[in-house]
Amino acid sequence: MKQHHVKIKSIKNITHDVLQVVTEKPKNYNFTPGQATEVAINRKGWENEKRPFTFTSLPDIDLLEFTIKTYPSQKSVTNTLLQLRINDELILHEVFGTITYKGEGIFIAGGAGVTPFISILRYLKTKNEIGENKLIFANKTKNDIILEHEFQKLLGNNFINILSDEKINGYMHGHITEDFLKANIGNFDQYFYICGPPPMIESIEKQLENLNVDKKHMVKEEF
Repeated sequence: MKQHHVKIKSIKNITHDVLQVVTEKPKNYNFTPGQATEVAINRKGWENEKRPFTFTSLPDIDLLEFTIKTYPSQKSVTNTLLQLRINDELILHEVFGTITYKGEGIFIAGGAGVTPFISILRYLKTKNEIGENKLIFANKTKNDIILEHEFQKLLGNNFINILSDEKINGYMHGHITEDFLKANIGNFDQYFYICGPPPMIESIEKQLENLNVDKKHMVKEEF
């Protein structure tokens, strides 16, 4: 499997536990918005510890961006990423991923599961094709919401947040249920893009089936 060593150009926190990492882009390294690659750290003992991370940059620019949730309490790849600085190296592998844009619809994300949708929505914006796409974003607290202001700017009233652990004016409270979906979606004959933890995906898939959504219209990836 081909590997690409790339230097970090910038690295910063964009929430309390989410890093935005920008790297060099290998020559002829192409991806479709929504796709990912396996990433390792070019540091002794970590070269073979690969983890899947989604590209959140646009495919036609000369840099790559990753938006990565970290777990500081764990001895993990993401914890080690927190120690990295500009000019440290990452190791990239081949591009993969099942979430690609097929047409207008509803994006449903849990936590860091929103990352495949970042590049897709940014790309649609550049083409003036945001249309009536809608993002339903489930998090525990307001501080967990990734790129809240950017999504608000991209989608306006079609950006809906639901928080499980906080009650805040202007934000839905609780978990995504069939009743919640019926209250916030007028048309179930469209594409549904789902990404998040496996239990969440299973639950939403079942809810959508109960609401007569065609399985062919469900585009999903476990995160």
